[in-house]
Amino acid sequence: MDATTLGLLLDIEIPSLVTLTEMELRGITVSRSKLEALSAELGQRAAASEKAAFTEIGREVNLGSPKQLQEVLFDQLDMPKTRATKTGYTTDAAALTELQATNPHPFLGHLLDHRETTKLRQIVETLVQAIGEDGRIHTTYVQTGTSTGRLSSANPNLQNIPIRSTDGKRIRDAFEVGEGFDTLFTADYSQIEMRIMAHFSQDEGLIEAFKSGEDLHRFVGARIYGVEPSEVTSEMRTHVKAMSYGLAYGLSAFGLARQLGIENKDAKQLMGDYFQRFGKVRDYLRSVVEEARGAGYTETLFGRRRPFPDLQSPNRVLRDNAERAALNAPMQGTAADIMKIAMVAVEQDFVGLGLRSRLLLQVHDELVFEVVDSERSEVERIVTERMAHAASLSVPLDVQPGWGLNWNEAAH
Repeated sequence: MDATTLGLLLDIEIPSLVTLTEMELRGITVSRSKLEALSAELGQRAAASEKAAFTEIGREVNLGSPKQLQEVLFDQLDMPKTRATKTGYTTDAAALTELQATNPHPFLGHLLDHRETTKLRQIVETLVQAIGEDGRIHTTYVQTGTSTGRLSSANPNLQNIPIRSTDGKRIRDAFEVGEGFDTLFTADYSQIEMRIMAHFSQDEGLIEAFKSGEDLHRFVGARIYGVEPSEVTSEMRTHVKAMSYGLAYGLSAFGLARQLGIENKDAKQLMGDYFQRFGKVRDYLRSVVEEARGAGYTETLFGRRRPFPDLQSPNRVLRDNAERAALNAPMQGTAADIMKIAMVAVEQDFVGLGLRSRLLLQVHDELVFEVVDSERSEVERIVTERMAHAASLSVPLDVQPGWGLNWNEAAH
């Protein structure tokens, strides 16, 4: 083991292990009644979608059977064929979502609704089953669950709860402050991967965007479209946001066009305009793949390495997949390292000061705490300072705090 890897183990991973163990033991209070009521409602909605789907085709089929769905979609309804598979044509979620976007049909709409609702109900049921005798859920954190260094969560998985959707918010509404505490506190890193991209690329425009305090996508949109920030429309901002995040995951002009529902030439123009004004981002993204191809791995700010042998593969599909993953690995891995450093520092501060308030969860770029009223100001100060200074970047690490009696209310 080289010195850098040993340093990661001793300075980040082992201290994180101690903190995560405490978090698992603490768990978080969850309302069984709220989740059971939501599960019942989702079940009714799924049944209604199923009934509506059957009405559209005049018969009942197994909506979970790819073979029966192929027969309905491509024979009975004569819809355009999706990607060919060994058993016919794919009926996976991505393919059917795209099919509905290009060739909308009521049956397909009801089918997708049924799938989404059924999937959500399974998440809710898994959470209900995981509630312990103490009325709390004790998830298990897996430090080796991802190749980038990000934590994963299991038994139950708290990473798969939808963030933006109404149902996702209702699930979070069931995660409540526990007995003996007064409120939940959440702290979330804002646009952390884009900030890391600004640091790695040293693009003056992107750095200025974060230092100015202006909304990132509005700032970038103003540069790309040649208008004042106040003149950037919601559609412009949506396009810029999709592209900015897409670039970090190797999104092509074709993929951007499909995602935004615009012409390929318009997507190419958008990306061209972006790179014209943020050229060092383009140069950085190119260099990441080339350096990884030569070295055989990518590296985070703290030296965490991720190997990419498929960058040398003669198989184009494997090679392209490796290139896309290599683009994002340094940013996502650095974000993971920063979060672990912040968590450990916060935990040590709380213990050192003898605070009753405590860290409960880490989900994506967010930490969730259980707090007593007398420690509110101290908790917010410690957490925001430790998270903001977990790494020294060319741009500030922005931390969004939130308070509430449940996880949804405390979100930002």
